[in-house]
Amino acid sequence: MKIKAGIVGGAGYTAGELLRILLHHEFVELGGIVSSSNADNPIYQVHDDLVGDTELRFAAALQGDEDVVFLCLGHGNSKAWLTQNPLPETTHVIDLSNDFRLEADAEFEGREFVYGLPELNKSRIQQAQNIANPGCFATAIQLALLPLAQAGKLQDDVHVSAITGSTGAGQSLSETVHFSWRTNNVSIYKPFTHQHLSEIGESLARLLQHELDVDIHFIPYRGNFTRGIFASVYTPSDLTQDEARALYHQFYQDAPFTTVSDKEVHLKQVVNTNKCLLHVQKLGKQLLITSVIDNLVKGASGQAVQNMNLIFGLPETTGLGLKAGLF
Repeated sequence: MKIKAGIVGGAGYTAGELLRILLHHEFVELGGIVSSSNADNPIYQVHDDLVGDTELRFAAALQGDEDVVFLCLGHGNSKAWLTQNPLPETTHVIDLSNDFRLEADAEFEGREFVYGLPELNKSRIQQAQNIANPGCFATAIQLALLPLAQAGKLQDDVHVSAITGSTGAGQSLSETVHFSWRTNNVSIYKPFTHQHLSEIGESLARLLQHELDVDIHFIPYRGNFTRGIFASVYTPSDLTQDEARALYHQFYQDAPFTTVSDKEVHLKQVVNTNKCLLHVQKLGKQLLITSVIDNLVKGASGQAVQNMNLIFGLPETTGLGLKAGLF
């Protein structure tokens, strides 16, 4: 039996990635692909990587019988859309914005949103009606820290430097995504204040079973490439390198998309895939965890499909056997 899936905000980057994945998902039938600015236009005119894959067209509204609706709207717009377009209680909602990620925002007009990080909340996701999909930086950084938090080994301040591709800024034009500005260039933005810090703190506190009492010092960088996040996360630790690696291997032994590598990792290993690769090493007193993901797949649309699979009782890897373009 097919899962009928609709997408709202169908013209953006995350929607394009969802379409790329869902068109080849054996248990999914696509319903309405909503884009108010592109209604009736062929999808491949906007997402031209899908030329030859589909003749579907954008619509002005959902078809109304979707089993699951993915909201690929800008931050702050999902609440407004749900208010103006109430869905049946039986329709699952997977939101890719930051509107429902924090505990204070998890309930909205009778819907309860579960934070959709499978490596943290798998059992809750399987029972969920609605999902708040994690942020891309938040995904990479949390996966680097969850094993330490669960083991009670997150005992000192954490420092994070992470660089993301231009697609992390979305499709809207701005100075810092302009080719002539971005190419051959690197810059920081929102130092120590990035919005993903709040959801990271809540997840770690849930594992620690008390309020997070260490600071996370996060410097995000804009990179001169299009896709991917490379995060260096380090904190003082009394674990040896072997102890730390054993801890990470054990924590992620049943996580099909998160792998602890004995070799140093790099972005090309994960771009276009739903993987997170981690590398753990002890350098002096510091434990360094390197985390790499594709910001549009594991950091957004691929993780959303992973959550959909869990909700509908499918193996979470279904439709996500994606290969990296290594060379």
